[in-house]
Amino acid sequence: QVQLVESGGGLVQPGGSLRLSCAASRSIFSITVMGWYRQAPGKEREWVAFITSGGRRNYADSVNGRFTISRDNAANTLYLQMTSLKPEDTAVYYCYAQISATNYWGQGTQVTVSS
Repeated sequence: QVQLVESGGGLVQPGGSLRLSCAASRSIFSITVMGWYRQAPGKEREWVAFITSGGRRNYADSVNGRFTISRDNAANTLYLQMTSLKPEDTAVYYCYAQISATNYWGQGTQVTVSS
């Protein structure tokens, strides 16, 4: 089991950047998969990216080349670096950790891209 707390969201202009953080309540060294989803108003939750304990990364087509996922096992923290942000990236962003086929979720952080 793990508790996750996201931070780093906010209001940013189109073309800007943000870095989201997801702090875990315990060591993430052994957590095989961690990642991010997002949910825009009126839409279903959408997978964004994941990273494995071995460092393998995968991204949704909509963010590939603009977003970078990383993890710092020493700091028990997952990150999502977002660049070249677009209005359609506006959503609540949730981190997750997959442990024994169960996904644990954070409470979400709002990202708004608007001029």
